[in-house]
Amino acid sequence: MASTRATFTFDAELARSARRLGINVSAAAREGLTAAVQRAMADADRAAYAAQPEQPDEFWDEAEAWSDA
Repeated sequence: MASTRATFTFDAELARSARRLGINVSAAAREGLTAAVQRAMADADRAAYAAQPEQPDEFWDEAEAWSDA
């Protein structure tokens, strides 16, 4: 997987606490960004479904009937 270098700013006290607790800030940032992207994708999926919910489709009713044979 290719990586991209990024710089961000966060609270100095948070940085001291992370250092004291041995937290890898880069790994924590990756985990947080991954979680944020997953939430945003799920929100986008929900919004798309709300905008165009599934509708009954006669074709699929017939297709399912073919599989019962």
